Amino acid sequence: MSLISIFFIILCFNENIKSMEMQNATKPIVDLATYQKDLNQGKKVIYLTFDDGPSIVTNKILDILNENDVKATFFLIGNQIDGLEDTVKRIHSEGHSIGLHTYTHKFKRIYSNKNAFIKEMIQCREKINEVVGISPNIIRFPGGSRKHLTESYLNKLHSCNFKIYDWNMETIDGVKPKTPPDKLYRQATKNSEEMSSIILLMHCDYMHKNTCKALPKIISYYKDKGYEFKPITEDTPELYFPIPKKTSSFFDFIFSSKDCVE
Repeated sequence: MSLISIFFIILCFNENIKSMEMQNATKPIVDLATYQKDLNQGKKVIYLTFDDGPSIVTNKILDILNENDVKATFFLIGNQIDGLEDTVKRIHSEGHSIGLHTYTHKFKRIYSNKNAFIKEMIQCREKINEVVGISPNIIRFPGGSRKHLTESYLNKLHSCNFKIYDWNMETIDGVKPKTPPDKLYRQATKNSEEMSSIILLMHCDYMHKNTCKALPKIISYYKDKGYEFKPITEDTPELYFPIPKKTSSFFDFIFSSKDCVE
């Protein structure tokens, strides 16, 4: 087959894909706006989430959550679990949710290609399973899914039974861990009056002592406002940043049609 023939086949394929996309244009993509309308049907709910654990700080956060009778979600990094197995066991035994946050959290590695990302999530899940005997499928992209997620890639992740959770409020402690506790509190409550369902991003690695200091006040604020605190589970509607609309390519189709990498 000549190169011209191959090019013509790919061109025709892309035109068919474009036609299919036009037919499916009315299918909704979850974004922050639709999430606000649909999740919990207007009930005031907040999901406290902590990335980058486990660490010594994670135990301090667990103490605060226990004192306030609040459940949360911890997105763990697989290669940080060794030596902190008791912390992971405590997260699980105290009724909090555990999610996957890759095995290494090294951006150049996990975002080198899509299969590398999936393999890291699977490796993280296996490590968690070794410690507490569960295999969670809730995941969070390090840095968030923005700039990484496409419709074909979303389908690929769903074929692996993964569910994606970004956030719609954050404390900025991820980029500025030494931010004063009062400022973290203000960030964590800013514009909350307009929101009935909140996924709040915080961090719990060794640098985030100020997050611990801000947390009791954050919890008190949302309790006073009548919010229910819930952990994320696989029954929680996904939340991911809006996916850019663009035409799928022949190679996107080939990738998305593969089975999950195990």
